[in-house]
Amino acid sequence: MRRQANPLNLVPITATKPVAWQPHLSKQKGETKHAALTERIIADIDAGVLKPMDRMPTHRDLARELGLSVQTVSLSYKEAERLGYLSGEIGRGTFVKTRVTDRAGRMMLDHSANEVLDLSIIRGVYLDAHEAASREILRELSEGDNASFMRPCRPIAGLDRHRETARIWLRTLGVAAGVERILLTNGAAHAIFLALSCIVRSGDVVLTENLTDHGIIGLSNILGFSLKGLPTDNEGILPDALEAVCAAGGVRALVLIPTLNNPTGHVAGAGRRCEIAAIAARHGVFVIEDEVYRPMIEEPLPSITEMLPDLGFFVTSFTKVVLTGLRVGYLVVPPAYSIRAASILRVSSWSGTYLTGEIATRWVENGTAQRLLEIQRDEAQVRQNIATEILGDHIASTHPLSLCAWLKVPPHWSEEGLVRSLTNQKVAVTPSEPFIAGPGHGGGIRICLGGRLNHASLAKALTTVRQAFEQLPPVFDVGSIG
Repeated sequence: MRRQANPLNLVPITATKPVAWQPHLSKQKGETKHAALTERIIADIDAGVLKPMDRMPTHRDLARELGLSVQTVSLSYKEAERLGYLSGEIGRGTFVKTRVTDRAGRMMLDHSANEVLDLSIIRGVYLDAHEAASREILRELSEGDNASFMRPCRPIAGLDRHRETARIWLRTLGVAAGVERILLTNGAAHAIFLALSCIVRSGDVVLTENLTDHGIIGLSNILGFSLKGLPTDNEGILPDALEAVCAAGGVRALVLIPTLNNPTGHVAGAGRRCEIAAIAARHGVFVIEDEVYRPMIEEPLPSITEMLPDLGFFVTSFTKVVLTGLRVGYLVVPPAYSIRAASILRVSSWSGTYLTGEIATRWVENGTAQRLLEIQRDEAQVRQNIATEILGDHIASTHPLSLCAWLKVPPHWSEEGLVRSLTNQKVAVTPSEPFIAGPGHGGGIRICLGGRLNHASLAKALTTVRQAFEQLPPVFDVGSIG
């Protein structure tokens, strides 16, 4: 792993001045002042008047400017934060929150390799071996009796045989859970949604890494919880930061990716995992352990969930490490939440999909899942070597088994300008915005090394990235002029 001397934190913005914002309030008849101000905040954010990571005026300054009470401004800020538009940081101020739910899809493309060299979506490699395995299992399913997995609509948590196979697979990841605690889901994202829905209510505080998977940021907007990003180093969340926030009170849950974090690639060692578990236990904080990449690491690492039998949720899936289209996930819940989780699963999708669950089960039983996993490991290392050879010191953080790498944008480029320049050269990458869960800006881009690109196409794309990094940007963006 490439390691940095300093923690992998966001670029701080604590020194920035509050934005010069002077809203015009038009209060409707019967509308409270704080409701009118909340509507103005939301409208100006949606219109781009207030931009992501702008620092809002202090409660007192805005109250003085508008002739309102400090309490009125405080109520308005709190409501806008609850709705996912603002983020309050103790000792720092209130910031406009990045809302990526409707933008992430435009930042992460899925074009044909003939149209663009796509480094924007993190996914497993897809080789001839994956194509052959897919065709073989579909042929096998078409020729056999499918009644056992095509006719049932219960049990909600998954067919007994599927859950028993899940139990066996989970044991290889260090999780010894009985089948009564295991639910089959439609991928890891579905599992995380179920876990959060079990324990979090609108307005609750949920912690995560300051650079994290965009899915949890989107869920904060959907479920209405307040997401707070914590500083990290090359092993993930800093225990001291976690302890300080939990000690302040009000924290409901922690969602983290301890293995091959997306987008930074960090891996938490055994000691770090034990520290996190101890802090969560001490403060009664639930932990959702997103281990979608855990099968890639052969090193025996303890599961945080195993150390928190009453507070831990464990999530994994086959999508990233076996086959992209195999959207099957396993969710392990604390014993007290098995009934609740199954009821939420029923409401959200009735159950996991039995057909894909059958494919995963057969592949675990006959060794295909393990074989394809080993291909992912080997190919990830080859592609990381290609990236290291071409990009060198431009790589800020990654891991030899990661499917992505985090690159720091050179000082002479803006992040937006660099991404736009690469897009004009038909190379798609992802800017930092979808991953930012804390105040600050990422100052980096993520490149993904999996998917359908062969080694030559990958090298071509990475060479284009390197050349762009080493070029000076244009005086103005010619592409924006009609």
